[in-house]
Amino acid sequence: MPFYQKRGMIPPKRHTVFKKPDGTLYREQVMGTRGFSGIQSIVYHLNAPTEIEHVGKIRDLTPKYAESIPLQHRHFATFSLEHQGESNDPVMGRIYLLGNEDVRIAVCRPAVGMDYFYRNAEGDEILFVHEGKGYLETIFGKLSYEEGDYLVIPVGTTYRVVMESEATRFLVIESSGPITTPRRYRNEHGQLLEHSPYCERDIRTPEELVTHDEKGKFEVRVKLHNQLHSYEYGFHPLDTVGWDGYLYPWAFNIKNFEPITGRIHLPPPVHQTFEGEGFVICSFVPRLFDYHPEAIPAPYYHSNVDSDEVLYYVDGQFMSRKGISEGSMTLHPMGLPHGPHPGTIEASIGKKDTYEYAVMIDTFKPLRITKQALSCEDENYVYSWLPKS
Repeated sequence: MPFYQKRGMIPPKRHTVFKKPDGTLYREQVMGTRGFSGIQSIVYHLNAPTEIEHVGKIRDLTPKYAESIPLQHRHFATFSLEHQGESNDPVMGRIYLLGNEDVRIAVCRPAVGMDYFYRNAEGDEILFVHEGKGYLETIFGKLSYEEGDYLVIPVGTTYRVVMESEATRFLVIESSGPITTPRRYRNEHGQLLEHSPYCERDIRTPEELVTHDEKGKFEVRVKLHNQLHSYEYGFHPLDTVGWDGYLYPWAFNIKNFEPITGRIHLPPPVHQTFEGEGFVICSFVPRLFDYHPEAIPAPYYHSNVDSDEVLYYVDGQFMSRKGISEGSMTLHPMGLPHGPHPGTIEASIGKKDTYEYAVMIDTFKPLRITKQALSCEDENYVYSWLPKS
C-alpha cells in the first residue's frame, strides 16, 4: 500500500539494539518485495522466526484442469458445489474453478475454523467476503471483516481466518505477484488522486496488534510452487511486538466504491478497483445509468480480443444478463464476442439506475477450467443468446 503505518513498539532507528525488559533482544525481521526494491515492513518478534522444530509436506495443490474442452461462454452455479470434509476451512476448503500462471480463482464456504496458521509465499491474495463476518489474525494485527469486504493479503503474511458467523462464503483470488490500486488513480508518490473511485479514507488497516507469548506446538502451513508444507514452532507465530512500513493486509468494502458514470455507456475499465500482474479486478455497484436522452444503458456487444472476462455475481439484478443468480460465475473467453442477452438492450432504454453487486476479473492470458468448475456448469448457457421461438 502507498501509505505508511506503524503499530506497537519499535526502536527509533532501523537495525539498532531493541531490548526486552529482561535485557535480551527482540528479533527484527524485514519483509520486503522485489528483493529490497519494493515496498516493505519491519516486524519485531519475541522469538526468532527461524526456530522451526519440525518440517513436513502436506500435499500438492495444483488444480485439476479439464483438457480438450470446447472454447465457449460458460456459466458456473457455484452455490451448488459441495463443500465437504473435515478440512473444509478457509484455506483447505478452497475449490479452484479457473486459473493460469498469473491468477487463480476459487470459492470457499468454510464450515470449520483453522487450527493452524497460513502463509502464501507465491503472491498476494484477495478474499472477497460474500457472506459472513469475523477477522483476520495476522503478524500485523487484527483486521475485522464483513460482507462486501475485499481483504488484500500481501505475499508472505502469516495469518488465520477467524469466523464469527454461521454462514461464511468467500470468493478467493490468488495472484502470482502483487495486487495494487490502479496505476492511473495514483500520483508519483502513491497517493490516490481526486478522480479515483475510492481513497485512503475508505481503506481499513490492522486495528490492533495483539502480541502472543504462548509456548507449545503451533503449525504454520506455507504454499510455494503449488506445494503445501507444514512447519511446527514451539511458540505462537503471532508474537509481534511492533512493526512499521508499507506492507500489511488491508480491507476495502465494495459498497465504498464510487461509480463513474457518463452521458453514454462507459467501458468496463471505469469499474476497475485493483490490478495485478496479468489481470485486473473490477467492482460493479448500484449506480445511475447514462443520462444522454438517447442513451442505451445496456453494454454493447464486444469482442474479447485479448482477455478472458470472469464475472462473479454477488447481489441484485444484473441488467444485461438473464438466468443469473447469486453466486453465479460466468466466463466469456477471448476469441468470442459477447454482450447482453436478447431483450435486455431494449428493456434498459429509459431506465434511470441499477442495483447490482458483482466482481469482475479480466485476465490477459487464457484461463484454464478445472474439473470441479465443470461439475457445476450450466451447459445451456452458451446457447442463451438464441432468440426465443
